[in-house]
Amino acid sequence: MNTSVRLLALATALVAGAAACTASTSVRRTAAYASTATAGDQLAWLVSASRHLPISDADAAAHVAAASLTAMGGAAGLSKVLAQSGPLTAQEPAASSKTQAVGWFTGARRASLLVTVSTDASGLIIGLYVTKQPGSWKELDAELHRLAPRVSFAASEIGPGGRCRVVHGVRPAAPRPLGSAFKLYVLGALSDAVARGTVSWSTTMPIKDAWKSLPSGILQDKPAGTELTLGQYADYMISISDNTAADHLLHRLGRRAVEAEPTRLGNRHQRGDRPFLTTRQMFVLKGAGYPARADRYLALPPSRRASALPGLDTVPLNQVTMWRQPRDIDSIEWFAAPTDICAAFSGLDARSSKPGQSGVGKALSINDGNIDLNPASYPKVWFKGGSEPGVLTLNYLARTSGGRTVVTSVMLSDPKTSFTGTAPLDAIAVARAGIQLAAVTPGS
Repeated sequence: MNTSVRLLALATALVAGAAACTASTSVRRTAAYASTATAGDQLAWLVSASRHLPISDADAAAHVAAASLTAMGGAAGLSKVLAQSGPLTAQEPAASSKTQAVGWFTGARRASLLVTVSTDASGLIIGLYVTKQPGSWKELDAELHRLAPRVSFAASEIGPGGRCRVVHGVRPAAPRPLGSAFKLYVLGALSDAVARGTVSWSTTMPIKDAWKSLPSGILQDKPAGTELTLGQYADYMISISDNTAADHLLHRLGRRAVEAEPTRLGNRHQRGDRPFLTTRQMFVLKGAGYPARADRYLALPPSRRASALPGLDTVPLNQVTMWRQPRDIDSIEWFAAPTDICAAFSGLDARSSKPGQSGVGKALSINDGNIDLNPASYPKVWFKGGSEPGVLTLNYLARTSGGRTVVTSVMLSDPKTSFTGTAPLDAIAVARAGIQLAAVTPGS
């Protein structure tokens, strides 16, 4: 439920010294520079510095916060780590905000590296993380098993007739909790309703307090009565994983319509999705009166659980306390396997090319999930991810310039402990490798 806009926010837990690296140019920076520098500025400095080793003490101190610099091993430590990464060459423009920057670079031995920088309010580096993209299926498998105790992965190609062929997989048909990736099915239900003519992408709907949820997203902060089109709700739901947008669409389309969508889009593991929860209901079950309320819900026969949902809707959101460790991720969630996600993307891709269905591709194309593929080689990229404590899933569709359509799905889960703040970055590297390796694998 907590997928970020460009996955940039998922790096906020980074701390200097945790697989960190940084560097310096020979140009001394002043305190005034640091106070005005953005994370993007510091990332640019890092790239330049990677070609001007070793790092001087003065340069390191001008760019890196003192405590972080000490944790990194001082200027000598930065020089050593950066030398191992190699001179950095940008592959695509980096994504950046005031305090976060992330970009893909080519480093030593032509390795692809995802470099993430975080800065404090004064503009000094306080966190820096580099993750290497796996260069082979063997490296990819090893990285997956390092990241989580439970893994499902597939890199697949969508072939003639929309059929998915697994190019490489690790338990590709094993279902896992999805987090916000369930919103693919809400988008599918909206697409169906548009095709039937019961609604259009331009149909308007007001925000209702009773249908508001908690972040991720921004619509929960809009006043009730604010009008948006269904297409706008879809864009928010997919691009920034807006939970309030998803819940409004689910209520507008109807639970039964959304519950039917996984089957329509080829999900063979949808039994655990019934009744199909709103994000608000999920928050209440796991964050208000936990575990008693969740235990009562799970004690009901599955056929009777839908009758408990209206009661969940009456619980005020201010009674929800966010949780930091996994809670019932195998029983209160939404579920699919990587093969199911490929089928969903295939179905949505087919719909997006039909008259009046451009809204599908529009929503899925806004946020590329920091995969940053070369648009000349991959002119079409879709993304939807999802997370909660103990759950992380990243799902991408990419169409090559040669016309091949490849889908990669990374599903990680751990019922006992949450993932580290760097796990999403490592998972992005795995997903990107899956796309690029599958794209050069001969087709069937």
